[in-house]
Amino acid sequence: MQRDERTYAIIGAAMEVHRILGPGHLEAVYHEALGIELTLRCIAFEHEPKLTIQFKGHELKRHYYPDFRVMDEIIVELKANRALHPIDEAQTINAMKCAHHEVGLLINFGELSLNWKRFVV
Repeated sequence: MQRDERTYAIIGAAMEVHRILGPGHLEAVYHEALGIELTLRCIAFEHEPKLTIQFKGHELKRHYYPDFRVMDEIIVELKANRALHPIDEAQTINAMKCAHHEVGLLINFGELSLNWKRFVV
């Protein structure tokens, strides 16, 4: 697998947040801290971008709000769980489809070591 400098930079920022805060906080704490860390590293991001959901050619009234869109092309979903679950992965992939992005990261701050998964569709 080829190293992706973009996701490498995001994971590095998440590792710094986890190193300082550790596990055990609410997900909202990690959202705010990661936003600060991305800003400090001059990594462009949008917090909770509004994404439309399509169903059989119709735009649904409900929208999807992933945690972050980074560098205008990577969806980042955060969790603060004891472990990642398949539904977390599905949520990340669905957000990527809604955004028409090929790359996504699922990052879990709730474990003793930072856990992350990269998705490419």
